[in-house]
Amino acid sequence: MTSFEEAGTEETVTCLHLTFYHPGQHEKMMFRCLNFCKREQVRADDVAKFGRDSSACRYSLLDARVSRIQFSLQFYRKLHTSECGFEIKNLSKKTKLTVNQTELGYLNKIDLPWKCIIFFGDYQILAEIQEGEAVDYFETHLHLAEAPILQEKCLPCLLSLQPIPESGVSPSFFLSQGKSPTEIDENDL
Repeated sequence: MTSFEEAGTEETVTCLHLTFYHPGQHEKMMFRCLNFCKREQVRADDVAKFGRDSSACRYSLLDARVSRIQFSLQFYRKLHTSECGFEIKNLSKKTKLTVNQTELGYLNKIDLPWKCIIFFGDYQILAEIQEGEAVDYFETHLHLAEAPILQEKCLPCLLSLQPIPESGVSPSFFLSQGKSPTEIDENDL
């Protein structure tokens, strides 16, 4: 038997891909402390914090408008499954954090969707989870976007939900029927 045949099976690692964008990123260089294009291993029991305080945050953003600790990501295993996920928590008292269309106030947290856009201030972060089997650690892979993420990645399913009027009938219903909506006086109902 060869050493290759005796070797243990290599497990895949969950990887969180984060693509950052800020309109002033070239002038202000707020991302210069981030390690782009290289995967970084993070222990499963560590909380990955993002903010301007380099002593408290693993991922430091050099911007006075960013909170000392802006938000955190916690890796966890879902109950009664082998599936892993991430929880995102807003740690800023001054700035709301938006994940897709869900606004998080201070200390609010939600499960991070497998693909989403995180907003705070002028920052846009595209988060994409690549699932793996390892439970002792995960990896982060940071990227820098040259253009706004909403323009670069067409994500209509994430942000273009149409409001439904008070009548409860969506305008797309009429369009699919080949009819146009007509205005009705509420007294005629």
